[in-house]
Amino acid sequence: MIQITNLQKKFGEKIAVNIDNYTIGKGEMLGLVGNNGAGKTTLFRLILDLLQADQGEVTINDINVARSEDWKSITGAYIDDGFLIDYLTPEEYFYFIGKMYGLKKEEVDERLKPFERFMNNEVLGQKKFIRNYSMGNKQKIGIISAMLHYPQLLILDEPFNFLDPSSQAVIKHLLKKYSDEHQATVIISSHNLNHTVDICPRIALLEHGVIIRDIHNENNSAEKELEDYFNVRVEEELEEEASQQNEEKQDNQTELQ
Repeated sequence: MIQITNLQKKFGEKIAVNIDNYTIGKGEMLGLVGNNGAGKTTLFRLILDLLQADQGEVTINDINVARSEDWKSITGAYIDDGFLIDYLTPEEYFYFIGKMYGLKKEEVDERLKPFERFMNNEVLGQKKFIRNYSMGNKQKIGIISAMLHYPQLLILDEPFNFLDPSSQAVIKHLLKKYSDEHQATVIISSHNLNHTVDICPRIALLEHGVIIRDIHNENNSAEKELEDYFNVRVEEELEEEASQQNEEKQDNQTELQ
């Protein structure tokens, strides 16, 4: 489904993404985890051709994303609220998305029904523009719009952000069901390890733009490995911070002498 080859993206001297070779198969559900600045969103933007790579390529179904737009019809994505047309109502926006993919209003209405519990009577029928919704409801609108045309590839960046616990539980169920029913490839990034481990049989751990671990997650087996890794990272950062403070203290004492 997705093949990443010799992909690199720099911002100044900083390497944001540096992946030699990585494959995501059709029907896989992959969770992308890593600390802030690990390169998760940059990688998504490269996959979606929203950023130009410095070198390398991404292909979706053997289509180079930078050289053709044929992959777009089978792809749905939501990265942030910049994807939304915020001067429309949710209904207008959903119908607009549907029209792009040849769906009639009746078909859009039918495809919205499985999301009724997720929307929780807070999205449709409110008679207001998207820009006037809460961040949580904007998140819901974006996720639903990405799934509306039944894409073979679904990419969601931090889909659990801004959602209350009930909505988080509902979208986890919907994503798993969607992947199973449509044999779709679903890729999510999240800071929440528990949510990621709950729904993703495969997890990629990203650090400084490099996939350092590719974890097979069976019956939440990845949870301990990930927790141990991030706990060690926190301890290393604390030790490094303490060391720097000691060096600064010693330098100050030397200057006073």
